[in-house]
Amino acid sequence: MMEKSQGILSTAVASESLAQSLGQARELVGRARRVVVLTGAGISTDSGIPDFRGPNGVWTKNPEAEKMATLQYYVADPEVRKRAWRNRLDHRAWAASPNPGHLALVDLELQGKLHTLVTQNVDGLHLLAGSDPAKVVEIHGTMREVECLSCGERAPMERALERVRGGEDDPACRTCGGILKSATISFGQNLVAGDLMRAQLAAETCDLLLAVGSTLGVYPAAGMVPIAKESGAALIIVNAEPTPFDSIADAVLRGSISEVLPAIVKP
Repeated sequence: MMEKSQGILSTAVASESLAQSLGQARELVGRARRVVVLTGAGISTDSGIPDFRGPNGVWTKNPEAEKMATLQYYVADPEVRKRAWRNRLDHRAWAASPNPGHLALVDLELQGKLHTLVTQNVDGLHLLAGSDPAKVVEIHGTMREVECLSCGERAPMERALERVRGGEDDPACRTCGGILKSATISFGQNLVAGDLMRAQLAAETCDLLLAVGSTLGVYPAAGMVPIAKESGAALIIVNAEPTPFDSIADAVLRGSISEVLPAIVKP
C-alpha cells in the first residue's frame, strides 16, 4: 500500500512541476516579441518518425545506418549507396504528417512572434505544416531533394526514387553522371555557411529561444543556446530527456511535445 501511495505522490509532484513550468513558459512566450525556435528529432516522433539517438532511435537500433549517413563511406562504397537508396524508398517521412507540435509553431508565427525557425530535422514537416519558408532554416538540409555531389544540381527526391523503383539501384546524375545523394548534410560534409550565419544572428538578436525536441548535443546548432543566453534572451527547453543546458533554462518541460507545445504558445 505504501509503494502505491508513493507512486501516486510522485505522479502528483510531477504533474504539479509540469503545471508550474508550463505557466512560466506561457508567461515568457506572452512577453516575447522576437522568438527563435530550434527544433530537433523529438518534434517529429509523434508523426511516426523515429529519432536517431534515443532508446528506439535509428542509429541505436541499427549502427549500420550511421555509416549510410557518413559521406566517406557513401562515396567510396556502392553497396552503402544501394542500401541508402532502399532505405529512402521506405522512409517513414513519406507517409508522415505534421503533428500539433509543428502546427503550434505555425500558430506562433501567425501571432507575429516567430522570427526564425531553425530545424535540425530533414523531414520537411515544418514546411508541410505551413511555416513560412523564408523563416525556416533547415540547417541539416532536406531529404525531399536530391543533390549531385559533382555538379551540385538539385531536383525533387521523388524523381530519383521513381528511378530506383524502376530498377536503378544506384541512380547517377543525368546531367554529369556524378553520385546522387539526398540533399541532407552527412557526417563529413560542411554545413551551408549562409544557414549558419542566419542561425547565429537569430540567436544573437532574439528575446526568447525555444528549444524543442533536441538533445542539444549536436553542434553547431546547439551553440545557439549559449549565444542566446549570453545575449540576454530567455530560454525554454521542451524535450523528453535532460539536456546539457537544462540548468540555465528559464523553463524546462518534459512530456509529449504535441501536447506541451500547443499549450505553451496558445494566446
